[in-house]
Amino acid sequence: MTGAYVAIAGVVIFTVAVFLDWATPEGEEAGFSGYESDSLLPFAAFLGVGFAVALLYAASRAYRRQHRGLSLASMAVGLAVTLQSLAWILDVPGAAERQSELSADIGSWVGLVGAVVWAIGSGMLANEPEGDPERDRVHDRHEDGPGRR
Repeated sequence: MTGAYVAIAGVVIFTVAVFLDWATPEGEEAGFSGYESDSLLPFAAFLGVGFAVALLYAASRAYRRQHRGLSLASMAVGLAVTLQSLAWILDVPGAAERQSELSADIGSWVGLVGAVVWAIGSGMLANEPEGDPERDRVHDRHEDGPGRR
């Protein structure tokens, strides 16, 4: 269950980051928030909020306190958002549209931290044995030795 809380903390960090400056035009002090810069960033944050709610719901209702498919899907999206944040840091998209050079700002760094925490937490949750009924059967089969059941 610890993994779910870590993933949720990452989602919260990423969601807050969306409202920070993600891109600043060269020579200017004021930047564009993630919300203003790219509609994909708030969508990723809202998707994360949906995953957070689903993970909490699964913890309260699912067999053995987790749904393995949900944990893995959350991890996959966390990894995708991590790559998206990293891409923003390496080369801010949309400079051609705005006809100016843009540099990454604090929001993209905070977003990267949140996305990494989200992905790691989801991975931790997926790795926890609570949601894996197959683990017990496979473990028992290996203890019996080859050919025994």
